[in-house]
Amino acid sequence: MTRSSMLPRSWALLPLRVIVGAGFLAHGMAKWHRGPEKFAKLLQLIGTPSPLATAWLVTGLEVFGGIAIIIGAFVLLASIPLFVSMVVAMLTIHVHYGFSAVNTVGLTATGPVFGPPGYEINLLYMCALAALAVAGPGALSVDQWLRSRDT
Repeated sequence: MTRSSMLPRSWALLPLRVIVGAGFLAHGMAKWHRGPEKFAKLLQLIGTPSPLATAWLVTGLEVFGGIAIIIGAFVLLASIPLFVSMVVAMLTIHVHYGFSAVNTVGLTATGPVFGPPGYEINLLYMCALAALAVAGPGALSVDQWLRSRDT
């Protein structure tokens, strides 16, 4: 028995989908708990038009898009605006700090001091979203369940 016959390929996307969705959900919930108004202040500093409305939009996108990705519901539809938000974040903020997501800027007696993250994580999220959008959500997904009902 080969490895590929033991486990269907559709299961390979499950951990990717759950981790990526959980990441977006965690970031969205952090914005929600701090208050989108605080995120809006950052957006205002970088010149985002309508920063408060944009903060609410991004917060909702990350929360509901993250949930959709986790459960595998409307993955292609959810992936597109999440991908765009990653491109915008990368080009407006993270690209200025280089590639690495971990930028050590100093060392103290208590440990390293970290600077702002680069665009590495944005690229990882974008690649994961692209893979899910192209390949589909995989096993244990609402999309797969809906497709099975149509046949």
